[in-house]
Amino acid sequence: MLLAIAKILARIPIPVLQGTGTLLGWLVWFASPSYRRKLRTNLEQSGIAKNERDYNRLLYSSIREHGRGALEILAHWMRPEHELVQLVDRNGWEHVENALGTGRPIIFLSPHLGALEMSGICIGVWVPRPMAPLYRPPKQSWLEPLMLYSRSRGPSTPAPADARGVRVLLKTLKSGGVTYLLPDQTPGEGEGAWASFFGKPAYTMTLWAKLARTSNAILLPCYTARTRAGRYEFRVRPFSGELNGEPAHDAELLNRNMELLIGEEPSQYLWSYNRYKRPKGAPQPESGA
Repeated sequence: MLLAIAKILARIPIPVLQGTGTLLGWLVWFASPSYRRKLRTNLEQSGIAKNERDYNRLLYSSIREHGRGALEILAHWMRPEHELVQLVDRNGWEHVENALGTGRPIIFLSPHLGALEMSGICIGVWVPRPMAPLYRPPKQSWLEPLMLYSRSRGPSTPAPADARGVRVLLKTLKSGGVTYLLPDQTPGEGEGAWASFFGKPAYTMTLWAKLARTSNAILLPCYTARTRAGRYEFRVRPFSGELNGEPAHDAELLNRNMELLIGEEPSQYLWSYNRYKRPKGAPQPESGA
């Protein structure tokens, strides 16, 4: 029943979903003090806005973009992939072509920036390799069937964020395939390292680096930006820096690359996410981290 209702709602034109999402974004802003606090605190922490006028402009646009992303995802989850990619332009695709030319596996890395599901769709449709997207069940359990429906389209094999899922990822990569990770999610105990993220210590995922070293994969930062009503652009950038196997170094390197992406479209980052929490059992950040 839930899938049937979602499929019906997903047929609403995406510009209408985005416009309604703008209203939803402001409704949540006024209704939730904790949401307002997280969004404001993380925006201020980032230091992206250099004066009060820029800060207010970024804050208001972030509220709007949060709402747009919350509703447009219905279309991204439910509509046919071949229909969705027609709404997307490409930027930096030469980096993908160069990576494919090497024959090595590819790990696409994206922060919670822009249209997250659309990035996975573009990779699955446009990259002619087996794909294993990693997913973490949402806090709202009723959303999980929708997420699994979306990520099971085409040849993709969804991999849960546990030991079994990691084995699926590694098998896919070692066979020359690709995966798509959101490495700015806070990992569990023993699965991360403290590294600076916009000037503040954040417990940062290290799985991506282990997978890259084990499979000899090429790393490609990416995201899908909303460019205008109902239109998108999938952007791919080269990874800056070299891994050395030391968790703190690699985590710092990851965060620098993610900051560069976020700096391109800061209003479309999920600033309301509690990026700086310390997972249960994780060590305290070292001084200066």
